This record gives sequence, C-alpha cells and structure tokens, in this order.
Amino acid sequence: MSSTTRRTARSTRPPTGPRQLHPGAWWLWALGLGAAATRTTNPAILLLLVAVAGYVVAARRGDAPWSRSYGAFLRLGLLVLGIRLVFAVFLGSPVPGTHVLFTLPEVPLPHWAQGVRIGGRVTVEGLLAALYDGLRLATLLVCVGAANSLASPARLLRALPGALYEAGVAVVVAMTFAPNLVADVRRLRAARRLRGRSDKGVAAVLSVGLPVLEGALERSIALAAAMDTRGFGRTADVPPRLARVTAALTLAGLLGICLAAYGLLTAGGTGWALPVLGAGLAAAFAGLLLGSRRSARTRYRPDPWALPEWLTAGSGAAVAALATYLAGQDPAAFAPTVVPPTVPALPLAAVLAVLLGLVPAFAAPTPPRRAS
Repeated sequence: MSSTTRRTARSTRPPTGPRQLHPGAWWLWALGLGAAATRTTNPAILLLLVAVAGYVVAARRGDAPWSRSYGAFLRLGLLVLGIRLVFAVFLGSPVPGTHVLFTLPEVPLPHWAQGVRIGGRVTVEGLLAALYDGLRLATLLVCVGAANSLASPARLLRALPGALYEAGVAVVVAMTFAPNLVADVRRLRAARRLRGRSDKGVAAVLSVGLPVLEGALERSIALAAAMDTRGFGRTADVPPRLARVTAALTLAGLLGICLAAYGLLTAGGTGWALPVLGAGLAAAFAGLLLGSRRSARTRYRPDPWALPEWLTAGSGAAVAALATYLAGQDPAAFAPTVVPPTVPALPLAAVLAVLLGLVPAFAAPTPPRRAS
C-alpha cells in the first residue's frame, strides 16, 4: 500500500473515542420523528415522540453554544400550543360540538364575513381538536429543535454536495440564527445579573431584545462570510449543457419530493406518493451527483459516515415508515375522534415503533467536550 493510499485510509477511517456524529444523520433522524408526528393526532403518541427526542438530546448533546437551543424550541412549542387554544376559544372552531363549556359574547359581523365569528359557544370538541392540532405542530418544532441542538450547522454546510453550496450558505445563516439568539440571551441576562439588575420581566426583555437580535444576525452573517472565504460556493467551469441538465434534474427531484410529501400527509395519497417519492429521490440524487463536478475545493478531514450514522438515520426512517404503516392499518388509534370525544388509545405497536427513535442515545458516539 502506497503512502498516499495509507493517508487516504487514515483520513476516511472513523476516529475512535469521542467524536461528532455526522450532522446529516442527526437531521435524517429528526425528520423521521417529525414525519411520524404528521401521521397522528393522538396526544399520547405525540408526547412519546417528544419524550424520545428529549432523551436523545439529553444523552448526546454537546457543550457548544448552539447545543443549548433545545429549551427555546420547547418553550416555542408550548407558545404555539397556547396560541392555537386561544384562537379556538375566541375565534371558534369548525368542529361541531354539543358539550358546551361556556359562552362568550359574540361580536356581530357583516354579511360578507359569513363563516367567521368572534366569541360564541366554546365546546369540548372544538378545544380537543385545537389541542390535538397544536400539539402536533409543537411536536414538529421539538423535532427541529432536537436537530439544531445535536447537529453543528457549520459541519452540515461542509457536508453539502457541490450543487447546493449557494443555497447551503443561506440555509446555515437561517439555521444558526436561533442558536445564536439563545446564546446571546443567556450572555446578556448573565451580564444584567452581574450588574445587579433584574433579568426577568417585560422591562428586562425589552432592554436586551435589540442587542440580542443584532448580535445573533451578525454572528450568522460572519459565519457565512467565513465559509465563503474558505471556498464555499466556488464552482468550476462546466459545459452549459451539463449545467442545464443538473439544474433540471435537481429541480424536478425537489418538486417530486415536495409533491410526495404532500401526498403522504393526506389521507388517500399514500398509494401514488411513494412512487413519486422514489422518482424524486432518484432525480435529485442524479442532479446532486452531476452538480458535484462543479466543486472546486477539497475536503479537509471529511466527517465519516460509519455504523453509528447508519443506525441513527435508519432509526428515524424506521419510525417514520412504521408510523405511516400503522396509521393506515389502525386509523382510529392514530387519529382519535373528537365528535364524540373519546379517550385516546396507545397501541403497543405504536409505542415500540416510536421507541426505535432511542437508538441514537446508545449508538451515537459521545460528543467531545471543549475542555478536552
């Protein structure tokens, strides 16, 4: 074996001991949990998904500043849930109900606003429907927050294929804004406490609001500028015909994936959505493979994709696939009725499917600490 071959083998072999898991594996795992959440309105299953995501974050979260954003996403999910319930109380619900909790004074509206009301009867059925929908959206936010807390945005940008460098820089700016926002809030609140000022209340929030937004945006833009300086987004000259074919395949693949995602979220679209999803993935992969020829830079110590990455990504895909299959086999358990109100059931098969999402808590390597 030549020296060049030995150096290549050493650079691609996954290191032993603590290391960062490939960020793509974390995002695939989180998207799998989020896809499972879209297939159900059962609050028991949704809360179990939240518990699984929280346990994995607690077990495999590092100590970087962006790793502390999970709590902010939890609070954001609770805020979304509360807003959904408030809207159901004051603006009514399209779900008909007979169990009236209380009646609010109804504001008279003109004839052109038929179907919209402010106030009126508040029923148990309407509140349950709003609670289930809000909890599903909050679970999706928690899954996204888990990915933000576990996957480094900078490492994710480095792992993107050459066809997505330009879009990747913009995505990283958006992805790092929320973690930087949380880090700046913690830093400014600690500074206020050191100065003997209160860090709670409306006045404290207003005093740190503008510096927090400004600092988070500046740090995100600085990261994008640093990545661009190191070669991200630079492309090599390719024939115009190859560039057009690459753009067409990538665009067609992404549109096919979006159309298949819409079909999977609807009740009767599973039959045609799966073939469209396969065709979209194939077209997108071909476009990204051709677009990688535009890359004009080398990769220094690329993140390995080894057995822990396969187990992490596979567990998320297994949770999504099993939830989709079980939702088709037992719709009543995954979408409990609110008219009339029923107690949500928790099937054993659904519990076992969701618990597969705990695999990264044991299979993923321990992240290195900055002190070490």
